Amino acid sequence: MNKAPSQRMLRVGELVRHALAALLARDEIIDPVIERAVITVPEVRMSPDLKLANAYIVPLGGQNAKEIVKALNSHQKFIRGRIIPKLNLKYAPSLRFFEDDSFDEASRIDALLRSDKVKRDIEASDEKGEK
Repeated sequence: MNKAPSQRMLRVGELVRHALAALLARDEIIDPVIERAVITVPEVRMSPDLKLANAYIVPLGGQNAKEIVKALNSHQKFIRGRIIPKLNLKYAPSLRFFEDDSFDEASRIDALLRSDKVKRDIEASDEKGEK
Protein backbone atom coordinates (compact mmCIF):
# COMPACT_ATOMS: atom_id res chain seq x y z
CA MET A 1 0.00 0.00 0.00
CA ASN A 2 1.51 3.34 -1.08
CA LYS A 3 1.36 6.14 1.42
CA ALA A 4 1.22 9.75 0.36
CA PRO A 5 4.52 11.60 0.64
CA SER A 6 5.08 13.56 3.84
CA GLN A 7 5.46 17.33 3.88
CA ARG A 8 9.16 16.87 4.52
CA MET A 9 9.56 14.56 1.51
CA LEU A 10 7.74 17.09 -0.67
CA ARG A 11 9.80 20.01 0.64
CA VAL A 12 13.15 18.25 0.15
CA GLY A 13 12.04 17.02 -3.28
CA GLU A 14 11.30 20.61 -4.28
CA LEU A 15 14.71 21.75 -3.01
CA VAL A 16 16.44 19.04 -5.03
CA ARG A 17 14.32 19.88 -8.10
CA HIS A 18 15.28 23.56 -7.95
CA ALA A 19 18.97 22.72 -7.48
CA LEU A 20 18.89 20.27 -10.42
CA ALA A 21 17.09 22.74 -12.66
CA ALA A 22 19.64 25.45 -11.84
CA LEU A 23 22.55 23.09 -12.51
CA LEU A 24 21.10 21.96 -15.84
CA ALA A 25 20.50 25.58 -16.87
CA ARG A 26 24.18 26.42 -16.27
CA ASP A 27 25.46 23.74 -18.68
CA GLU A 28 28.10 22.50 -16.23
CA ILE A 29 27.80 18.87 -17.31
CA ILE A 30 30.20 18.11 -20.14
CA ASP A 31 28.35 15.59 -22.26
CA PRO A 32 27.30 16.14 -25.88
CA VAL A 33 23.88 14.57 -25.32
CA ILE A 34 23.10 16.82 -22.35
CA GLU A 35 24.72 19.96 -23.80
CA ARG A 36 22.42 19.87 -26.85
CA ALA A 37 19.24 19.55 -24.81
CA VAL A 38 17.04 21.92 -22.86
CA ILE A 39 15.90 19.82 -19.92
CA THR A 40 12.99 20.45 -17.57
CA VAL A 41 12.71 18.79 -14.15
CA PRO A 42 8.97 18.72 -13.38
CA GLU A 43 9.22 16.51 -10.29
CA VAL A 44 11.62 14.94 -7.81
CA ARG A 45 10.25 12.22 -5.53
CA MET A 46 12.13 11.49 -2.33
CA SER A 47 12.24 8.19 -0.50
CA PRO A 48 10.79 8.28 3.05
CA ASP A 49 14.31 8.30 4.56
CA LEU A 50 15.33 11.13 2.15
CA LYS A 51 18.35 9.13 0.96
CA LEU A 52 17.12 8.57 -2.59
CA ALA A 53 15.88 11.20 -5.02
CA ASN A 54 14.07 10.05 -8.16
CA ALA A 55 14.24 12.94 -10.62
CA TYR A 56 11.82 12.94 -13.54
CA ILE A 57 13.00 14.88 -16.57
CA VAL A 58 11.50 16.09 -19.84
CA PRO A 59 13.70 17.34 -22.69
CA LEU A 60 12.24 20.19 -24.74
CA GLY A 61 10.18 18.61 -27.49
CA GLY A 62 10.48 15.21 -25.84
CA GLN A 63 13.28 14.18 -28.20
CA ASN A 64 16.12 11.83 -27.20
CA ALA A 65 14.64 11.41 -23.73
CA LYS A 66 16.04 7.91 -23.23
CA GLU A 67 19.55 9.00 -24.26
CA ILE A 68 19.39 12.03 -21.97
CA VAL A 69 18.21 9.93 -19.01
CA LYS A 70 21.06 7.49 -19.64
CA ALA A 71 23.59 10.35 -19.83
CA LEU A 72 22.28 11.99 -16.65
CA ASN A 73 22.43 8.69 -14.77
CA SER A 74 26.03 8.20 -15.93
CA HIS A 75 26.92 11.65 -14.51
CA GLN A 76 24.85 11.31 -11.32
CA LYS A 77 27.89 11.40 -8.99
CA PHE A 78 29.09 14.67 -10.52
CA ILE A 79 25.56 16.13 -10.38
CA ARG A 80 25.15 15.01 -6.78
CA GLY A 81 28.45 16.65 -5.83
CA ARG A 82 27.39 19.94 -7.43
CA ILE A 83 23.92 20.23 -5.88
CA ILE A 84 24.46 18.81 -2.37
CA PRO A 85 26.26 21.90 -0.97
CA LYS A 86 23.22 24.00 -1.93
CA LEU A 87 20.73 21.76 -0.10
CA ASN A 88 21.95 21.90 3.52
CA LEU A 89 20.77 18.37 4.33
CA LYS A 90 22.10 15.95 6.93
CA TYR A 91 22.47 13.17 4.32
CA ALA A 92 23.21 13.60 0.65
CA PRO A 93 20.55 11.73 -1.34
CA SER A 94 21.54 9.49 -4.22
CA LEU A 95 20.07 10.59 -7.52
CA ARG A 96 18.28 8.53 -10.15
CA PHE A 97 16.90 10.00 -13.33
CA PHE A 98 13.78 8.86 -15.17
CA GLU A 99 11.82 10.04 -18.18
CA ASP A 100 8.65 11.83 -17.08
CA ASP A 101 5.72 10.47 -19.04
CA SER A 102 2.99 12.29 -17.12
CA PHE A 103 2.56 14.83 -19.95
CA ASP A 104 2.08 12.01 -22.47
CA GLU A 105 -0.38 10.31 -20.15
CA ALA A 106 -2.34 13.55 -19.69
CA SER A 107 -2.47 14.06 -23.46
CA ARG A 108 -3.70 10.49 -23.93
CA ILE A 109 -6.48 10.98 -21.37
CA ASP A 110 -7.42 14.34 -22.89
CA ALA A 111 -7.64 12.78 -26.36
CA LEU A 112 -9.75 9.97 -24.95
CA LEU A 113 -12.15 12.42 -23.29
CA ARG A 114 -12.50 14.33 -26.56
CA SER A 115 -13.20 11.19 -28.61
CA ASP A 116 -16.52 10.81 -30.43
CA LYS A 117 -17.51 7.77 -28.35
CA VAL A 118 -17.19 9.70 -25.07
CA LYS A 119 -19.02 12.71 -26.54
CA ARG A 120 -21.88 10.42 -27.57
CA ASP A 121 -22.07 8.96 -24.07
CA ILE A 122 -22.11 12.43 -22.49
CA GLU A 123 -24.78 13.69 -24.88
CA ALA A 124 -26.89 10.57 -24.26
CA SER A 125 -26.70 11.06 -20.50
CA ASP A 126 -27.59 14.78 -20.89
CA GLU A 127 -30.69 13.84 -22.93
CA LYS A 128 -31.81 11.49 -20.17
CA GLY A 129 -31.38 14.28 -17.64
CA GLU A 130 -28.49 12.57 -15.82
CA LYS A 131 -25.64 14.53 -14.39
